[in-house]
Amino acid sequence: MTAAAGTPRPERLRISALSSALVGPFDLVAGRGECIAITGASGSGKSLFLRLIADLDPGTGEVFLEGTPRRHIPAPAWRRQVVYCPAESGWWDERVAHHFPSAALGFVRAQAERLALDPTLLDGPVLRLSSGERQRLALIRALALDPLVLLLDEPTGALDADSTALVEAELQVRLQAGTLILMVTHSEAQAQRMAGRHLRVAQRRLVTP
Repeated sequence: MTAAAGTPRPERLRISALSSALVGPFDLVAGRGECIAITGASGSGKSLFLRLIADLDPGTGEVFLEGTPRRHIPAPAWRRQVVYCPAESGWWDERVAHHFPSAALGFVRAQAERLALDPTLLDGPVLRLSSGERQRLALIRALALDPLVLLLDEPTGALDADSTALVEAELQVRLQAGTLILMVTHSEAQAQRMAGRHLRVAQRRLVTP
């Protein structure tokens, strides 16, 4: 259950003076079940911000997950709990199914149906996937980890309106369950639909639009 309107949410993520040579410093406190939209001009550093949180790029500053400093959590464990889903995810094997743990394939097939994907796509090659199919399957790959924090970079950029609606509905389910979502989007309409807060990256920092 999400917090009632006006009720502070329990803290999930705290970002303090997080920066790299290219962006920052960033400061942010975000609660469980919150969706924060991140917008900004192309090249402003939105994706770099998410990558810094996920510990994928070198930087300074600190990130806390429910009060625990990131430096106290092994990097692989951190990236399973704070999952970055890029706009174009990598595919390292020819077969789609090999990108998912075998124990999660039941979940993946069920989730595929919820996102209007043919579950038999899992049995085929990556090369036959459309860009929209790849984007939805990459999101399912992130959801299969059941993360505490989802860092989504243009999660519906390759999707039509109907598929976008299905993805947003699934993300709402995750929000209701307490997942924190930071979503980079170029769609002001999506920011309004999904986010309780809307922040913009400008001049290397987070600002209120």
